[in-house]
Amino acid sequence: MKKQRIAVFGGSKCTDDVLKTSYEVGRLLAKNDVIVYCGGRSGVMESVSQGVSEAGGTVIGILPDSSCDSSNKYISISVATGFGQGRNIIIANSVEGAIAIDGAYGTLSEIAHTLSQGKPVVGLGTWDIRGVIQVSTPEEAVETVLSLI
Repeated sequence: MKKQRIAVFGGSKCTDDVLKTSYEVGRLLAKNDVIVYCGGRSGVMESVSQGVSEAGGTVIGILPDSSCDSSNKYISISVATGFGQGRNIIIANSVEGAIAIDGAYGTLSEIAHTLSQGKPVVGLGTWDIRGVIQVSTPEEAVETVLSLI
């Protein structure tokens, strides 16, 4: 059976509470045998990657740079795109759904690209826009996105 692929979007700078939430989302996704995609760097991306890694899962970092040197240490597979923010389209194209946690305009871009492809996006303290299904816990986020793909 083909493994499900879910992206986790979020900012490179965030609070400790957001980091804890991101870690738990990553851990739960790994426990559900999901391949996780993210931007591969710091903040939400690093925390979700740590959760996935420590739970024995696979996390793919789609990097904006032309080198894999900028990926966080928890990434299983780094993909150096050299596309800057254009990498957000690659992430959206690669997954079946996404969870957005907190974030700024880069996260908004990732949400928009994913929604424009008709794929579900679940939100945890992120942009409250049409199409994003808002939930309040990591457990709800994982359960909801998996039920929609």
